[in-house]
Amino acid sequence: MEDQEKSLLEPADWGSFREEAHRALDIALDFARDRAKAPVWAPLPEYARNIEEGLPRSGAPLTTVVDEIQQRVLPHTLGNTHPRFWGWVNGSGTPSGIVSQLLNGAINANVGGRDHSPIYIERQLIRWMCELFDYPLDAGGIVCTGTSTATLYGLAVARHRTLGDDVRQLGNQDTRLVAYCSAQAHVSVSKAIELMGLGSDALRAIPVQDDFAINAHALAEQIVADRAAGLQPFAVISSVGSVNTGAIDDLQAINAICAEHHCWHHVDGAFGALIALSDTMRPRLAGIEQADSIAFDFHKWMHVPYSSACLLVRDREEHLATFATAHAYLKGENRGVAGGAPWPNDFGIDLSRGFSALGPWMLLKEMGSQRLGAAIERNCRQAAWLGEQVDAHPALERLAPVSLNIVCFRFVTGSIGADQLNRLNRHLVVELQCRGIAVPSFTRLNGNTAIRVCIANHRTTRADLAALIEAVPLLGEELLRAGGEPAAFELQ
Repeated sequence: MEDQEKSLLEPADWGSFREEAHRALDIALDFARDRAKAPVWAPLPEYARNIEEGLPRSGAPLTTVVDEIQQRVLPHTLGNTHPRFWGWVNGSGTPSGIVSQLLNGAINANVGGRDHSPIYIERQLIRWMCELFDYPLDAGGIVCTGTSTATLYGLAVARHRTLGDDVRQLGNQDTRLVAYCSAQAHVSVSKAIELMGLGSDALRAIPVQDDFAINAHALAEQIVADRAAGLQPFAVISSVGSVNTGAIDDLQAINAICAEHHCWHHVDGAFGALIALSDTMRPRLAGIEQADSIAFDFHKWMHVPYSSACLLVRDREEHLATFATAHAYLKGENRGVAGGAPWPNDFGIDLSRGFSALGPWMLLKEMGSQRLGAAIERNCRQAAWLGEQVDAHPALERLAPVSLNIVCFRFVTGSIGADQLNRLNRHLVVELQCRGIAVPSFTRLNGNTAIRVCIANHRTTRADLAALIEAVPLLGEELLRAGGEPAAFELQ
C-alpha cells in the first residue's frame, strides 16, 4: 500500500537523478562557453526537422532525452548566443541566466496572484524600473512576455482613460478612436490596434525625417485634421530605438503634443529604452519620465533568458481600473494565501503567469545597472565604428544614420541596375547566414535593400565586425561572377 502512495513523477533514485542533472548542467554550460567555435547558423539537417515520431507512451531515461537534445537541438539553434549574430533584435543571454532558469524551474511559481515571495520579487523589479525611468515609485507595472504584449496592455489603459469604465462593458461602440505612430514603428503597434477592435485604419503612420525619427510637426497636423473630421485621437506611440534603424523619436515634443491634444503617450522602447542604464546615453531619453506608459524587453539588450518584458504605467489606478475584476474566486483576503492583493493578474489578462521577473532581478543583483549600461555603451561604440568602416570602403554604402546600435548598409556595384542590386544584397544576407559567416538581417529603406546589423550582443568584438566588413565585398563579387543573368539573384 505504501508504494502506491509514492509519486509517479519523481525520481526512483535521487542520487542517480542528481548525477544526470549535473551532467545536463555541464552540457548547458559547455554549450554557452563554446558557442563561438561553431558557425553562427547552418541549414538544419533532416533529422533536426523530423517531427514524424509518434507520441511517446512509455517514456525513456532522462539521460537518453538529454542526449537527444545535445545531438538534435543544441547544434542547430538560431545562433543568437554567438558573437556574430546581429539579426533582428535578439538577446544573447548570459551564463548566469542558465542558473536563473534552473532555479525558476525548481520554484515553479504561478505569479498570477496569492501571497508568496515571487510576487514581491516582481514588485521590487517594477519599483527598480520606476527608479530607472524616473517614474513615481508607486506607478503601475507588470512583467509580461514581450513588448508586443506590453504595448497592447498600455494602449488598453489609454483607451480606458479616454472612454471610461463603460468601455469594459460596452466596448468601443461608435467611438471613432485613432492612434498615431511613426511610419517606422514596429508591427506590434498595428496588431495591438487590431486586437482592440479598432481596425488598422485607426492607426495613422506619420512620415519620418531624414534621421528616420517621427516628424513631430506632421504628427500635430494630423491630429488637428482628425479632430476636425470628427475623429477622437487617443494615443501616440513613440519609438525609442526603431526596429529598422534604431531611431529615437523626440519624446519631449511628443509629450507637448499629447498634453495639448489630450492624448496618451506610450513609448515603445523594446530595446532602446534600456539605454537608460547608461549614464552617458541616458540624456537621449529626455522626456521619457513624462510619458504615460513605457514598454520594453529584458530579454533583448539586458540579455535575460526569453521571455521577459515590462510595462510601466504612470497612473497606477488607471492601470488597475483597466484590468482588475471582482470574481469571487479571485477575491483577496487580509491574510493567508489569498493576501497581498492587488495581484499581477489585476494589471493584465494572465491568471497563470510564470516567474519571468526572476531572470532580470537576478541579473541586476549580480551585474548591477552600471555594468549592464557599460555593455550597452560598448555595443553603440561598436556600431559607430562599423559605420565608419562602411563609409571608408568603396564597395559599401551606408543607408541610414547610426543612431544607436544598428548599422544599415549595402554592397554597391555599377555593373547592375537598381532592382538587381536590391536582389543581390538580399541574396548576400542569406549567403552570409547559410555559410555560417554571420547573421545580419535585411530591411528596405527609401526603396533600397539594406544589410541590417543590429549589435545587441555583449559577446561581439571589433574583430567580429571587421570579419563582416571583409566578407561582404568578397561575397558580393563572388555572387556577381557566379550569377550570370540578374534573375539568378531571385529569392523564393
